[in-house]
Amino acid sequence: MFAFLIVWLGQTISVLATNMTGFALTIWAYQETGSATALGLMQVCFITPFLLISPIAGVMVDRQNRKLMMMMSDLGAGAATIAILVLQATGHLQIWHLYITAIVTGTFNAFQWPAFSAAITTMLPKEQYTRANGLMSLIEAGPGVFSPLLAGALMPVIGFTGILLIDVATFILAILALLIVFVPQPQRTAEGIKAEGSLLKEAAYGFRYIFERPSLLGLQLVFLMGNLMSGIAGVVVAPMILSRTNFNQQTYGMVQSVMAAGAVMGGVLISVWGGTKRRVHGVLLGWMFSSLIGQTLLGLGRDLPLWLAAAFLGTLFIPWVNSSNQAIWQAKVAPDLQGRVFSARRLIAWITQPIAPLIGGPLADFVLEPAMREGGWLAGTFGWLVGVGPGSGMALVLIFTGLCAALVGVGGYAFRAVRDAESILPDYIP
Repeated sequence: MFAFLIVWLGQTISVLATNMTGFALTIWAYQETGSATALGLMQVCFITPFLLISPIAGVMVDRQNRKLMMMMSDLGAGAATIAILVLQATGHLQIWHLYITAIVTGTFNAFQWPAFSAAITTMLPKEQYTRANGLMSLIEAGPGVFSPLLAGALMPVIGFTGILLIDVATFILAILALLIVFVPQPQRTAEGIKAEGSLLKEAAYGFRYIFERPSLLGLQLVFLMGNLMSGIAGVVVAPMILSRTNFNQQTYGMVQSVMAAGAVMGGVLISVWGGTKRRVHGVLLGWMFSSLIGQTLLGLGRDLPLWLAAAFLGTLFIPWVNSSNQAIWQAKVAPDLQGRVFSARRLIAWITQPIAPLIGGPLADFVLEPAMREGGWLAGTFGWLVGVGPGSGMALVLIFTGLCAALVGVGGYAFRAVRDAESILPDYIP
């Protein structure tokens, strides 16, 4: 566990600085364009190459040293940040530059998650999986508590360029943490030997493995539909809050920080608690609670107190969802297959992510926002629910996507292959 914690700490510090950069870039991009669609395109540019390269990345993780794969991912993301730093320092940064760097970052990040996730199974015993995955969730959520506040405090002192320099330095720190830690390679299994072949054959094997097991496929379909709804909602959160507060960056920063605080608290709780005995409850119930509170209640709110409550409670359940699901997969899939299977799994779950921002952004900008203005064709119907004027149409997006995502969790209980996945599938035994 000590070696795992060293790597975890290095990644956490690096992500803290990266989130500071991301917060500043979101504000900069919306100021430059005033468009939710522009923010959505940044997400598309990140997630599309991420998904396209994921099957190949999974094979490389299984074939190569997993520590080397994580280091390569950090180096690639660091190079993209250096490019933004140079452009910003010379006064040449434009919105299309962010699209290019997002493509580069997405490509290299495809190696990070399957390598780190698969490394857990060789570094830790099975009973520690859920706790370790709870700590993993803190890598994504924890830095978000402080990054908006730190970015806001440091920007007037060191400027955007200084924030980028900190980001680059923390990439170096994350690589050094990996250099001093030994990450065991997995034992070869009969199933892993059977799956060997060309790069494309091994990449395809990850998908075949999932499709041959209805329980694993069913779990991924839950994430596919839930992620579609949350992806549509995610692109309108920042512009909705900024629109409803007359572009108050501090209010948006507070909501972002409280969202991250809820996820941190959830990650701490799951790390201490270890989750429910039947982990599938964490997946399905967690989806229902996080969607109803984190999306629907956030959309219903019209001022900061309700936004903060929805932000905290909605993200509180996300680590429960992710760590429970991750622990199921880590227990069922042989370690030498996890790179390609986990990459295929993420591709299935995230296949809608390039589409979601292209739905959410234009739906808000060109349909619901005009419809919810004074005299708009939906203002009379939903004005009592979300009000009228800037941000009201985006609030409707949050409400309805939250309801749909909650129904996905309910639907999972309707199918035995999903609700009884843990008993249907045998655990991998070394």
